[in-house]
Formats: sequence, C-alpha cells, structure tokens
Amino acid sequence: MSTNIENIWISAEHWAECEWNPDDEIVDVIVTLADGSRWVATVCSFKHVQTLTSRWSNSGECLGGRYLWAKNLILVTSTSRSTIEETMFDLVRSGEFESALEELSAG
Repeated sequence: MSTNIENIWISAEHWAECEWNPDDEIVDVIVTLADGSRWVATVCSFKHVQTLTSRWSNSGECLGGRYLWAKNLILVTSTSRSTIEETMFDLVRSGEFESALEELSAG
C-alpha cells in the first residue's frame, strides 16, 4: 500500500451551501492514495453522536438511541476539511490507516 495521500473527497463539500455544520455532522470520505487505491470511511463529529442519540430517543430508532453503528466509523471533533485531512495523515503515520478505512474495489 502506498502511504502518500493524493486526494480526499468529502461528501459534504458537494451539498447545497449552508447545509454542512462541521461541528455537528456525519460525512462520507474517500481517500485516494498515490498508488490509485481508494479508501472509504464515515466520519462523524462527537457532537453529532449526541444529536443522533437524542433524536433516536424520541423516535425509538436504535433502541431509543441506546446504540449507534456505522461501518468504518471514525469519530472526530469536527468534520471540517482541515480536521479530516489531519486525521487521515495521522492514521497513515501511525500505521492504522488500513484498519480504520475500507478499501474500495477497483470494479
């Protein structure tokens, strides 16, 4: 695996203006490495976990907000580009990148 990050795509950057609150959001991220491999994760702010569990306590979803799951979930203080970039580069440096994200198949 190449550890050089070439591109980071963040779903929220393609939403309508003013729909993204980085401090209280959940977004999808695709990281492209220098070798062309692409990796995906769901990135969620800590505050958004509270937002979801509060909402679900009223709706009954996820046993009334008693649990939350997402495949390849990474929790962060903010879903801003700068925080996501710092997080991805740190995961590469620490050797945990492949454990935290899922590789997308070429097909």
